[in-house]
Amino acid sequence: MQLGKIRVLIVDDHAIVRAGLRSLLGAEDGMEVVGEASNGREALEVAGLLQPDVVLMDVGMPGMNGLEATREMKRRAPASRVVALTIHESEEYFFAMLKAGASGYVLKEAAPHELVSALLAAHQGGVFVSPSVAKVVLDDFVRRPETTNNGGLTGRESEILRLLAQGHTNREIADSLCLSVKTVEKHRANIMNKLGLQSRSELVSYALQKGLIY
Repeated sequence: MQLGKIRVLIVDDHAIVRAGLRSLLGAEDGMEVVGEASNGREALEVAGLLQPDVVLMDVGMPGMNGLEATREMKRRAPASRVVALTIHESEEYFFAMLKAGASGYVLKEAAPHELVSALLAAHQGGVFVSPSVAKVVLDDFVRRPETTNNGGLTGRESEILRLLAQGHTNREIADSLCLSVKTVEKHRANIMNKLGLQSRSELVSYALQKGLIY
């Protein structure tokens, strides 16, 4: 291993994707692929052993997905930066991964130089977002009407709104607030109805504008 190289761990459930990424990054003078993992749990184990500088994390994987793995990895190894590599262009996944602790969000359809730039930015303490994803987020933010109140939400509903916007599942919210999943589902339905929202993406945008996530 040469000194000064960025040590990268590749996490993806498809072997052919990992092989392609290894080949791509291996050709970069300033980078070294030190390991691979095929799912979130394996990624946590390998990262614990190798202590990579940057983890290139697929979002959609069976078992422990990239969102869950990123959240846990930032708790266990906060020095390791995470860059999400995904097919998902929606802001729902984007905000969820950033709130989980990711330092970058790159689409699998992006040009190779975008991926390299994301890894470099993350390693240097910055954040990188694929331009196409940034455009989706900004366009939606501009289109959203400005709101002047909390939509009549109760304190508990506001709390659940914040947790939903951060990417937590109904089960996770129920466990953290000592509620049943059915109760959380009922609160969620009330929130969506009171605010006139149709999707989780709209919910995230609302929470962003209200400063519940930032």
